[in-house]
Amino acid sequence: MPTPKEKSPVVEFYPDVPEAEIADLLRGAVDLHCHSGPSVMPRTLNHLEAIRDAEAAGMHAILFKDHYYSVTPVVELLKETVKDIRITMFSGVPLNNSTGGLNPYAVEHGLQLGARMVWMPTFSSANHIRQGHKHTILPTKSKMLAPTALTVVTDRGELKDEVKQILDLIAANDAVLSGGHLHISEMWPLFEEAKARGVTRMLVNHPTFVIDATVADVADLAQMGVWIEHSFCMFINEPYSKFFTGQDLKALITAAGVDRTILGSDLGQINNPRPVASFRSVILLLLGLGYGKGDVRKLISLNACSLMGIAPPAAVGESA
Repeated sequence: MPTPKEKSPVVEFYPDVPEAEIADLLRGAVDLHCHSGPSVMPRTLNHLEAIRDAEAAGMHAILFKDHYYSVTPVVELLKETVKDIRITMFSGVPLNNSTGGLNPYAVEHGLQLGARMVWMPTFSSANHIRQGHKHTILPTKSKMLAPTALTVVTDRGELKDEVKQILDLIAANDAVLSGGHLHISEMWPLFEEAKARGVTRMLVNHPTFVIDATVADVADLAQMGVWIEHSFCMFINEPYSKFFTGQDLKALITAAGVDRTILGSDLGQINNPRPVASFRSVILLLLGLGYGKGDVRKLISLNACSLMGIAPPAAVGESA
């Protein structure tokens, strides 16, 4: 993580809220950024444990993300074999070196198998590799091949043909396009071309981490029709919350608007809190920042449902 001048810890925004009220808001939540295992990166829980944690809390849906493989086959296997699973499960296709990079064949296969999201390169993106010296990012369990840097644009700044083919596949399947860990400068031509080709579901993950988006960029992306997902681990988990504060999160939500913002855990890594426990923390943070219960439900549930094209959870608790 970056190391600017330290800011006030996030804990100052935590109000005294009854546990029953937090539990009520947690029911129906959706996590579109769960990093459970198995993985070549060390994880604190596996996919089934993540499901059980989420179900115990009454959550509505969960999306599994791994940088090195598509969890879609695992999701489909769990649906077929673990009959008592009630929560809605998703995964997608990460376009990194391990899946062939900007590989339309991997996208086609994943979408036909049931993938609902396609991530542009993350750990293999040229931007991520360039910025490696600025961020503390969990390594793999053992040393792996050095990545080949990927970008979606040519030397002339034009979108690559294989990316256009991938966008057509995403549009035809009404799937979600994530900008991955591309630099913000690459995302503008990507999303412009995506819209022109009929992609209607677009997402930027943690725009202020690795992506280098500004608050103004966030506002412009939202105006363009892109959903903005913030990894709330940055705002509730020491030591990150020394640098990404509650005020920062509120400014970002304001920039995009509550109706265009999604909060996902981005958790599952070893030595970090488990995702569901962290949902409780971000609910406290949002209440402490002055958001009403209706807005909290949008940020942790209803907006994610809209992006993924699923029915919202059955009405629970208050909405005011």
